[in-house]
Amino acid sequence: MARTPIFPPNAPKPIAPYSPGVASDAGTTVYVSGQIAIDPATQLFVDGDVAAQTHLAMRNLGAVLAAAGADYGDLVKTTIYLRDMGDFPVVNDAYASYLLAPYPARATVQVARLPRDAAVEIDAVAVIGG
Repeated sequence: MARTPIFPPNAPKPIAPYSPGVASDAGTTVYVSGQIAIDPATQLFVDGDVAAQTHLAMRNLGAVLAAAGADYGDLVKTTIYLRDMGDFPVVNDAYASYLLAPYPARATVQVARLPRDAAVEIDAVAVIGG
């Protein structure tokens, strides 16, 4: 299967060997790598509260989707990684502000540590026109 990497100019550059997103050869499925609160303008991690980190992660995810010709309405699956499951209500409210029903399938898990010691990381799968 051919893969097309997605490197939007208005999203943070990868901090490791990965593409921010990858589209399938048919161009209908988009896989978005985990997004954290990195400011695309400065490439610096924004160590704000968990709500601010979630909003920036979702905006970064949206930039990758847009570069692939998709938007939040095309999401079919997301995974939210939290440093502290106690942050779930705040993260959930921020995350939900970007979506309309029907919502994508989702898993939320607590992890020991995230890149740059982020409080939240979000990855996704979208199907364009799905």
